[in-house]
Amino acid sequence: MVAATTVLAIIVIWSVFSRPLDRRGITSALFFTVVGFLVGTSALGWLDIAVESEVAELVAEIALVLLLFSDASRIDLRALRRELSVPTRLLLIGLPLTMIAGSVVGALVFPDMALASVVLLATMLASTDAALGQKVVSDPAVPGRVRQSLDVESGLNDGLAVPFFLVTLAIANAELETDVPSAVISSMAAQIGWGLIGGLVAGLLGGLLFRAADHRDWIGREWRQIVPLAAALLAFTIAVTLGGSGFIAAFVGGLVFGRFSGTRGSAVTLLAEDSGGFLAAVTWIGFGALALTLALPYITWQVVLYAALSLTLVRMIPVTIALAGQGLKRPTVAFIGWFGPRGLASLVFALLAFERGVPEGDVVLTTVFVTVALSVILHGLTSVPLVAAYHRWYTAHSAQHPGAAEAVQATMSRRRRHLPGAHDA
Repeated sequence: MVAATTVLAIIVIWSVFSRPLDRRGITSALFFTVVGFLVGTSALGWLDIAVESEVAELVAEIALVLLLFSDASRIDLRALRRELSVPTRLLLIGLPLTMIAGSVVGALVFPDMALASVVLLATMLASTDAALGQKVVSDPAVPGRVRQSLDVESGLNDGLAVPFFLVTLAIANAELETDVPSAVISSMAAQIGWGLIGGLVAGLLGGLLFRAADHRDWIGREWRQIVPLAAALLAFTIAVTLGGSGFIAAFVGGLVFGRFSGTRGSAVTLLAEDSGGFLAAVTWIGFGALALTLALPYITWQVVLYAALSLTLVRMIPVTIALAGQGLKRPTVAFIGWFGPRGLASLVFALLAFERGVPEGDVVLTTVFVTVALSVILHGLTSVPLVAAYHRWYTAHSAQHPGAAEAVQATMSRRRRHLPGAHDA
């Protein structure tokens, strides 16, 4: 009970001070991770508990699913269709190049590590979570096109990375029973295909039923928030049951629900977002208290070097290549490249790898944990000053060049970002 009391007290403290802390660039992920570390097994010992990896994985997954769904439900699909080029390039060009770059860097930094483990590490750290620098995707000072691109990229790339992760994990554990290209294609088809079906079914069912019932005033006031929450979990369970990506299902389900429920941008998804935020808060406290503590003995200069390169060159060079020819200026490309944080998806992958086992797992998992911890600190603390600097450049640039690529309008709904863990993953 001491551990539960400590976790809940930490969440209460963040909640009551969240707005002033957020304005100073202290994200909930940063707060929870640091405080969790301070009160955890490495210091006060108030959270000296054993957590089953399956339980921790499920909590992190559900948190990510609820936040992806609520975020996606606020995106304007019509505006997104007009401006798909940037997120599409980030997903179809930037993501594979990031995996390749991470593998090359890993082979150089960890020359004695098995190639399969190196590729697995690169795959686990390829997914981004833009909300670690939450101000980037919520502040209207950032052009809508840039915010929307980062949001869509982070919403889909974790699901797209799942097939590569599963195949690489099977190779690392010598469990693959077919050739690599066939395994990747088969896994990708299943993960994406069933993920899309799960999202479409749950989003359409939930959205159309909500719209019809709301129009007839059939939904009790206390149940309005339950429908999108249940739809998000329904998308996840359908996809996972069929063998697909629950992350893709959640994001697609949110897009479809927002489009067909007639509630895009409304307060109807607040319970889903708050629930996801609460579970994310628990995840980040556990991450600081347990994962970082377990990783401390295995931290080496190679681990720190790879983590630093993963957050910079491994991310930023592929983004530069992916966005070539889009008319975006260097400050915009650098801004998008820098804000590719590693968050909940990487932790979910790490927990799954821990559960399944992986050769040289101590080094692989330690590198993931250190990279995520650095991302929590660096992307959280730099979001406020870099948004201000980028806004100053963009204001001057768009005044002189009204037709600039960055100035293309993209509708972004207003977001609530002062929740405990609200997609600061």
